[in-house]
Amino acid sequence: MFRRLFLDHPAAVGESYAEHFGVASRFGIELVGGGLACLVHAFVPAAFKTTGSQTVLRLNKRIVEKRAAVMADELQRRTVEYVI
Repeated sequence: MFRRLFLDHPAAVGESYAEHFGVASRFGIELVGGGLACLVHAFVPAAFKTTGSQTVLRLNKRIVEKRAAVMADELQRRTVEYVI
């Protein structure tokens, strides 16, 4: 149960629990910032015109790049030949 709740997902994305905590926390803070900018934009349309969408695009790019790196590492691990 502990492993499923705290360790399986970070390991699946190539991170330790501490690394995942840091990455997820930074993502959360950036999302909150983007969300606040969207709320201000709702009241003052001239303010923060692209902040919300740019935040989403930037975070998505990081996720896609991280996922590709993890997949490449996994592919290399599976295909490397070991010599003893």
